[in-house]
Amino acid sequence: MKIFCIGRNYADHAHELGNAVPEAPVFFLKPSTALVFTDRPIQLPTDMGPIHHELELVVAFDTYAKDIPVAMAPGMIASFTLGLDLTARVVQQELKEKGLPWEKAKAFDGSAVLGDVHLPMTSATELQGLRLKLMRNGEVVQEGDTRDMVHSVAELVHHVSHYITIEPGDLLFTGTPAGVGPIAPGDVLEGLLNDKRMLHARFA
Repeated sequence: MKIFCIGRNYADHAHELGNAVPEAPVFFLKPSTALVFTDRPIQLPTDMGPIHHELELVVAFDTYAKDIPVAMAPGMIASFTLGLDLTARVVQQELKEKGLPWEKAKAFDGSAVLGDVHLPMTSATELQGLRLKLMRNGEVVQEGDTRDMVHSVAELVHHVSHYITIEPGDLLFTGTPAGVGPIAPGDVLEGLLNDKRMLHARFA
C-alpha cells in the first residue's frame, strides 16, 4: 500500500509557512511503515526536534486507478476519514533550504496517523464542503473547510493517478489548513469532521 500526501493545498497554510501556493498539486509519498493507528499511545520521535500536527481529510481506495478523469475520480474512492500528517518541522526546513527531498521529515515511522472512524463514500457524498477541526487537550488548534482546498479531491486523484497507479488499500492525505503546531508527550488530539469525532490520538 502507498500513502500519497499533498502539500500546500490550503493557501492559508502555505502562507503561514512562507510558501508559495502551487499551480499544480505537490505530492510526496510515505511508506506503509509510516501508518499508525490510534488504539494505543503513539510514540513521538525523540531525536528529530519539534513534531507538528497537520490535520487532513484522508480518502481510501479499493480499486486500481490510472489516468482517472476528474469527473470519474469520486467513484474511485471507497471511504474517507481524518488523519494526521506528522512533520519534523525543523528537519523539514533544513532539507528545504538545501533543496533536498522531505522524506526524512515526513516519512518516518509513525508519521501518518489514521482516524478510527471511516465513512463510506456514496453518490451523495460531497467532499468539498466538509469542516475540519483539531482539538489539542480540549482546545481548538486547527480549523478548515475543504471548500478552501486549492485543488479539489477529484483533481488530486486525477493528478496523482497520472503519474502513479493507485491500488486497493492506498490512502490519499489531501492537505492541511492553517494552524499547524507542535505535539508534546501526553497530548491528546481529537479530529472532528462536520463536528463528528473521527480521530482520537494520545501521544507518548
